[in-house]
Amino acid sequence: MIPTADPAQGSHRATYREVLAEPRFRLLFSTRTVAITAGALRITTFSVLVFAATGSALLSALAFGIGFLPQLFGSLLLGSLADRLAPRALIAGGYALECAAALLLALVRMPIAASLGVVALVALTTPVFSGASSRLVAQWLEGDAYVLGRSLNNIAASGAQLFGLALGGAVVAALGPRRALAVSAALYLGCAVAVRLRLPRLERGESGGDGGAVRASLRGAGLLLRGRTVRRLMLAQWLPPAFVAGAEGLIVAYAGGRHFASGWYAVLMGCLPVGMLVGDLLVGRLLRPPTRERLVVPLALLMGVPLVGFAAEPGVGVSCCLLLLCGFGFAYGLGLQRPFLDALPQDGQGQAFGLLGSGSMTLQGVGPACFGSVAAGVGTGGAMALAGGVAALAAGWILTWHSPISPAPVRDCPTGSENGAGQHAYSAPAR
Repeated sequence: MIPTADPAQGSHRATYREVLAEPRFRLLFSTRTVAITAGALRITTFSVLVFAATGSALLSALAFGIGFLPQLFGSLLLGSLADRLAPRALIAGGYALECAAALLLALVRMPIAASLGVVALVALTTPVFSGASSRLVAQWLEGDAYVLGRSLNNIAASGAQLFGLALGGAVVAALGPRRALAVSAALYLGCAVAVRLRLPRLERGESGGDGGAVRASLRGAGLLLRGRTVRRLMLAQWLPPAFVAGAEGLIVAYAGGRHFASGWYAVLMGCLPVGMLVGDLLVGRLLRPPTRERLVVPLALLMGVPLVGFAAEPGVGVSCCLLLLCGFGFAYGLGLQRPFLDALPQDGQGQAFGLLGSGSMTLQGVGPACFGSVAAGVGTGGAMALAGGVAALAAGWILTWHSPISPAPVRDCPTGSENGAGQHAYSAPAR
């Protein structure tokens, strides 16, 4: 483990160099970044393939989002496996499964429903191996080093998503959608091989008892969500991004309704991840842990308040600035990282991280549908402003209970194991 100051010395600030000096984290970090690039490439290409085959915008949109929505069900039904199975085999197997799915889509001409089913089934397993990976990072990085590790993951995720989407357009244009899917499969295969060969053989977790995986997963999720502190911290990381995603889903329609020049919608959509990247870099690198935790509510407000400006239907320049500020506010999550892990039982961390990520992905898929319906009545600018207002209200709700100076572990969440003994450590989740 990376040595850190005593937890009581909450002002200790780690460095990115210190975090990247941990070789096991560096392996998981690099393979995750490549996998996000592969995922963005696969999502874009699969959506293009479905639209080319059907001419249906609805089916194309469903192809884009089908990999997100099933994740919550996978976490609830299979999440305990993240703590019960050997992590090296689990993580490598997850990437191999993603590779097989992309290769199947590339090589086999299936009915559209069957293709969507393949992507959805793979998505069910995503919380399992992503939860196992997060559990390992929580074990290897302590205190502020862990928070910076999550910051690095966020930065890499933003960059990899932008690169993957751009790469998708270029590769589809050069090779066609099916060969582009094969490129995605090759990237996933590289991740699987790297994890299998370079990650040390590690013991499985202790959670789950003797029951079946589904029963243990449902029991573990119930125990986690019944703990008030864990539930609040999960909702705090789910709700503001979900409302912002509702506004994000209206950017194309807003640009079209305001008759912006062709291509400006892509610039507007890129402002959010750019703001997120800058926010995570500055807040993670320049601020000490207590300062980050004190800024949770102000940064969460920064996610929502700029979006309210869309009620005035601003032009391109102002819209870009508003979206950049909104993206910067996503750094609020860094201040919730250590409190979240403090509230978790050590033998249920894998499932908790999987549940956190899958719940966030699911709600970010639901948000655009909800605010898209609102836009039909009040217009796109009004709906984006409403999404920002609700995100700001969520920040106000966080203010009612968030205490930035409470390093002591919270013990209101029982473990998912049979004996109910809970242990706590430092760490936490990402968006």
